[in-house]
Amino acid sequence: MSRFVFKMPDLGEGTVAAEVVEWKVKVGDSVTEDQIIAEVMTDKAAVEIPAPVSGKVVSITGQPGDMVPVGSELIAFETAGGAAATTPPAAIERPAPAATAAAASLGRVMASPATRRKAHIAGIDLATVSGSGPGGRISAQDLEAVINGSGDTVIRPALRTTREGTEEIKVIGVRRLIAQRMSESKRNIPHFAYVEEVDVTELEALRQHLNSRLAKGTPSLTYLPFLVTALTRVLVQFPQCNAIYDAERNTIVRHRAVHVGIATQTPDGLKVPVLRNAEARSLADLALEIRRLSEGARSNKSSREELTGSTITVTSLGRLGGIASTPVINAPEVAIIGVNKAVDRPVVVNGAIAIRRIMNLSSSFDHRFVDGFDAAAMIQALKERLEHPATIFIQD
Repeated sequence: MSRFVFKMPDLGEGTVAAEVVEWKVKVGDSVTEDQIIAEVMTDKAAVEIPAPVSGKVVSITGQPGDMVPVGSELIAFETAGGAAATTPPAAIERPAPAATAAAASLGRVMASPATRRKAHIAGIDLATVSGSGPGGRISAQDLEAVINGSGDTVIRPALRTTREGTEEIKVIGVRRLIAQRMSESKRNIPHFAYVEEVDVTELEALRQHLNSRLAKGTPSLTYLPFLVTALTRVLVQFPQCNAIYDAERNTIVRHRAVHVGIATQTPDGLKVPVLRNAEARSLADLALEIRRLSEGARSNKSSREELTGSTITVTSLGRLGGIASTPVINAPEVAIIGVNKAVDRPVVVNGAIAIRRIMNLSSSFDHRFVDGFDAAAMIQALKERLEHPATIFIQD
């Protein structure tokens, strides 16, 4: 028998360490070659690690949430032979987290054990007995008076079951990455927020008409394909909004292609798969691609390439969209467009009250590189396209 040590592999793109997200095996398990033994995460994506050999697991390095440097021991196996033996590093002992919980005793009735037993036998709830002792303590005489029908009872509100204890959830994996990126975005980027009201009555009519013509079983069109199409038209006039900031070179990189990040809520947290070359896609193609990317993100099947390279992001909370929001920029981009809920509201149209479908667009811009005037002008141009949906399909 010999010992085979497997080190954290180089996962590319300058990765110097990876975070352990989940171990699929434990010490003592027998594994076969290519069996998935762990899931780790870099700053780019989650990666499944296969076993390089068949054998028995004799040691593992790192718990979920720990960062393991590239080239450091990750796992060691006992093999039947043929693998070079190595001396594993000393085991790392980590102190177990301590947690305490304070017990609550809200509304506790004060009485002696003997008085409690007697009340239980008599079928009397001590919470209804008025105590004459210090602090409302119920004496044997107080209980006896109630049993004999001469004592006072009080109506006390029924106490609901108290909740005790705490739950500790380690911030690891996608959630850690989200927290890190959001913190960096808000810390480093001066956000300029702009909210505009859009009348999507005509757009809704067009959407319903097109949906009525779809073949049975074809997914319905949402507002997103229309919004993305309109956005690709508008960005021709506002190229400073379809850009990323390269901080290392202190350079703004404007893109002619529109690679739209589609912010997607998943069980693991918010992911942003990338819809590439949106400017060259039809409405139906956009709808299918948005659906495919979103489903891939939710099922954790997105490739690394599908989660990188966006130039501007669109985020939508769907029916939970609320009135307005303040979306956080998906760095290194400089702009993000948020779609809020569309609702029917009474508004004044040509001097008369009418019921119109209204939806707000909530946007954020990197104020270092996008001036407030340009940000507002871009959203106004987008508003005009959405309110007159025929113009969405006209290329200037």
